[in-house]
Amino acid sequence: MGVAADQRNRALGALLGLAMGDALGMPGQTLSRAEIGRRYGRIEGFVAPVADHPVSHGLVAGQVTDDTEQALLLARRLIAGAGRIDEAALARDLLDWEADVKARGLRDLLGPSTKAALDAMLAGTPAAEAGRGGTTNGAAMRIAPVGIATAPAPVGALVDRVEQACRMTHFTGEAMAGAAAVAAVISAGVEGRGFEAALDLALEAAGEGQTRGHGAGVDDMARRIAAALEYAAEGPAPEAFADRVGNSVATHQSVPAAFGLVRLAGGDPWRAGLLAANIGDDTDTIGAIACAMAGACAGAGSIPAEARRVLEAANRLELDEVAEGLLALRVAEAPAPLRAAGP
Repeated sequence: MGVAADQRNRALGALLGLAMGDALGMPGQTLSRAEIGRRYGRIEGFVAPVADHPVSHGLVAGQVTDDTEQALLLARRLIAGAGRIDEAALARDLLDWEADVKARGLRDLLGPSTKAALDAMLAGTPAAEAGRGGTTNGAAMRIAPVGIATAPAPVGALVDRVEQACRMTHFTGEAMAGAAAVAAVISAGVEGRGFEAALDLALEAAGEGQTRGHGAGVDDMARRIAAALEYAAEGPAPEAFADRVGNSVATHQSVPAAFGLVRLAGGDPWRAGLLAANIGDDTDTIGAIACAMAGACAGAGSIPAEARRVLEAANRLELDEVAEGLLALRVAEAPAPLRAAGP
């Protein structure tokens, strides 16, 4: 497989992984691990949410949630802006997306802090101020397109784009560090690295991201990611892992959890998605982040063919087209010798 073909394979793997992990975790999101067990047994594939689910009511088996849909909004803004993000346009995109979700009778809406930040920005508050309180995982959950569109080096340039993508809602050291670490793994994966080989870059990017934005939240994201990876290397039961690392919407829990689950799964996206789907709480977002990283590092061929069929039947995502558009940005920014390496 040539350089260009391998990058397409890995870019698509990231997007498919994102959607797959999201859809696997969708029926369990916000539920405790015990409640998932009572209502579904063990989740071993795509299942429909229970009829009275507090968030996923109205969705069908294999359908994605805000994690994938917001990532694709960001991807299309990146492509439309030739690599630049029109923050006001993205803010309107996100608010329009929420209005459409409400019109469809669904409940998976923008979080209150994100909604407040977007409204404030469109009312004239600078983006860097609007996102000063955002420490949740909304930045990390939608950052995969930045990793696909941006080379892993120099790491500062990668984190610059992470910052631009997320500052209007999550401009804090915690959120920036988490999103930068995830973007770094995906970027390195598209470049040809496996998951384990991408981790040094991820920790470096987390350190750089920690210096961006306001000081809200924890100040040691790189250490927390490293600790989760070290614990995962011991081979704990997923339940014990989740209890120690955490599984909430907080970036300092969900991002380290996603990293550790990929290691527990041996880098396999499907296995990582199933682990995330059963640990409780923010199952869809942890699954989306974990499987996007694993998919970028293992390629689209690592996504089971049946899983892809179900995802395509339940959603209209146009992932091949999005992957091509994002890779075009990456190639356009590459030095001339690298651009010449493709067919």
